[in-house]
Amino acid sequence: MRMPPSDAPPTPGQGFRPKARRPRGLEDRRGPALARERAAIEAISKVYEKWGFEALETPALEYADALGKFLPDQDRPNEGVFAFADDDEQWLSLRYDLTAPLARFVAENYDALPKPYRRWAAGPVWRNEKPGPGRYRQFWQCDADTVGSASPAADAEMIAMACEALEAAGVAPGRYRMRFSHRKLLDGLLAAVEIEPGREAEIRMRVLRAIDKYDRLGIDGVGALLRQGRRDESGDFTAGAGLTEVSAKLVEKFVTGVSGEPTEVLRTLTNLVGGTQQGDAALNDIENIFEVLGSRVLIPHSCHIETSVVRGLEYYTGAVFEAELIAKGSDGKHVSFGSIGGGGRYDDLVARFRGERVPATGFSIGVSRLVAALEAAEGVEAANGPVVILSLEADRMADYFAMAAELRNAGVRAEVYLGAGKFGPQLKYADKRNAPLAIIQGSNEREKSPPVVMIKDLKLGAEMSKSIADNEEWRKGRPAQIEAPRSDLVATVKRMLAGKTK
Repeated sequence: MRMPPSDAPPTPGQGFRPKARRPRGLEDRRGPALARERAAIEAISKVYEKWGFEALETPALEYADALGKFLPDQDRPNEGVFAFADDDEQWLSLRYDLTAPLARFVAENYDALPKPYRRWAAGPVWRNEKPGPGRYRQFWQCDADTVGSASPAADAEMIAMACEALEAAGVAPGRYRMRFSHRKLLDGLLAAVEIEPGREAEIRMRVLRAIDKYDRLGIDGVGALLRQGRRDESGDFTAGAGLTEVSAKLVEKFVTGVSGEPTEVLRTLTNLVGGTQQGDAALNDIENIFEVLGSRVLIPHSCHIETSVVRGLEYYTGAVFEAELIAKGSDGKHVSFGSIGGGGRYDDLVARFRGERVPATGFSIGVSRLVAALEAAEGVEAANGPVVILSLEADRMADYFAMAAELRNAGVRAEVYLGAGKFGPQLKYADKRNAPLAIIQGSNEREKSPPVVMIKDLKLGAEMSKSIADNEEWRKGRPAQIEAPRSDLVATVKRMLAGKTK
């Protein structure tokens, strides 16, 4: 007997056995969830293409200094991103969104691109952030951006196109709100706020981040972040902006006190921030956006100006917008399922590479979050699996595979059962696969003249079983089961899948 070499790997069950565990903030997803996400991406991308946007794919990895957003002054630039040093000692990072890579691409190919450059993209992004309910470290986005236009009409187009894309992805009109605002409104407000000299940029960013958490934390949580800070349920403390009481109350009023019809909102905002350079510029942009959106009858049905919308990313410079999924609760009131997309104007991002301002605006739909929110809001029936052909006789596998091939050639998903088991376990397998139909042909069916197949409607059978009293009644009635000539297999299956019994 030949002995294995001394350095042979241990046999299964011996030696080191790693624990099967999934990293925090990441998901395993099976066929039905992937199919829903894929369908949403396809629907959204068709809208982007229809509006004249060109597809672009950029790498998952970028040089860390090109991403720009999360680069603290420390040896390892990994705050917010997953980063590692390459063999040439340059830091690489997984992209945290699809916009920063776009800015790099535009800067690198600036002279060859048409201006404005209109592109759409879809792909996974990664964020090295604390995971939580609905917050994942890897998720899919589907973006559209216009680079090279400073016109507010480009922002309005983004809002209108995003509304159409969301509806194409399955969000019914009236089930979402497109909320938008303008970063310079807050700049105008902050001009009237007392800020410690030398800390203007830091305080401004803390105020922006505080307002951005309004939907999640409410005005009390925002108020704490505007003042000294807030400790969350886990005990983590977030330092506040340190505003005075007077200044904090002014910002709170800005966040909560601006709503209503467009004319009324603009009047209120003019009283709050009008007369400042930043405030007047913002009001002018908003009026132009309203004018363009009005031509699509989107106001006030889907689009609303809300000053609490600031967007968390640092690079936004002008108009900002956010889509929120809503549903009616049991009390008849609207319930928010949170943000499912957002974007805005970012005129300084390409300038990091070129040293000159290049205007840009865009919108990103969080596809993974959108699909999860739709499931939570509406309940999504599991997608059908393939038609399953039971393998009742080991020596007839060629016949079963021929049936599967005929169905596939006709555009029907189909598979042959390849596990071990008799009739009952095979049907249980078909149920677990969420198969709509099971195809049965044993010796009794094959030896008829002409040969037949039994086609079992598993969905209808499950429904009918609820009203059948006992197993004997079930066996006698053989509900939801059709006998068809073997030669009519494909036609019968297609009729049954279409909901027709004859």
